Amino acid sequence: MALGKRSTLRRILTVDLPMLAILTFTLGPYLWMLITSISRESTLFTEGPSIWNATIENYTRLFATVGFAGNMLDSLIVALGTVAVGLSLSVTAAYAFSRFNFRGKRFLMVQFLLINMFPLVLLILPLFVLMRVLGLLDTHLALIIANSTVAIPFSVWMMVSYMNGIPRSLDEAAMTDGCTRMQALRRVILPLCMPGIIATGIYIFITSWNEYLYALTLGGRNVRTITVAVQTLIGEYEVQWGLLTAGGIVGALPATVLFLLVQKRLISGLTQGAVKG
Repeated sequence: MALGKRSTLRRILTVDLPMLAILTFTLGPYLWMLITSISRESTLFTEGPSIWNATIENYTRLFATVGFAGNMLDSLIVALGTVAVGLSLSVTAAYAFSRFNFRGKRFLMVQFLLINMFPLVLLILPLFVLMRVLGLLDTHLALIIANSTVAIPFSVWMMVSYMNGIPRSLDEAAMTDGCTRMQALRRVILPLCMPGIIATGIYIFITSWNEYLYALTLGGRNVRTITVAVQTLIGEYEVQWGLLTAGGIVGALPATVLFLLVQKRLISGLTQGAVKG
């Protein structure tokens, strides 16, 4: 009995309490944002954030006066466009790198890796000049192209590692039965790669949804994503903390909901792939 109590106490001290401290430190800022967003602006500085007398006034003002719905639509168009472009290019490129041997293959893969090592700020000026010459400034297409330059290299690496785990004999069997190379990719490889495609799509969506530097530089009045819209709530002499935190909560919801919707399918697919491999 004493041994059991000692083991329980050791588990509490070494596992439960450290995990509780980590969760408190990690989720604390988000909880503070939530409480601040439902607090009245008039009493926020006098009484501080409080769940008593909670109100949705900040969320109402966010969509009624700030026009946050339009900003969310811009972010959604850019994020979904980047996912479409990123997945289309990264999946096909990853299939080529996984299934074919050609000169410069290793060099190109290293180049994809090196691209992610450069700070984004170095690419802003060349992209700005390019978009201005093409007449794409302040358009959704400009942000989709810019975000794709960041998302595609890492996505190719993710998909190559996943496709390498699928036997090439499946491609050969499909082509023996009369399929072309593209039909084998579409009917055989893509269904088996679906967990990897979902994970890559989530990565591209979240990266594009939370991107700020390109949105600020290549966007403008016509296209303003939520990351830029939230920044405009910070004035030179005043910060509207209620609107700011409400914007942060609303801006984080789509990516969070997306992950929760595909979480079970993603984990199940990855687990099945690991068992088969």
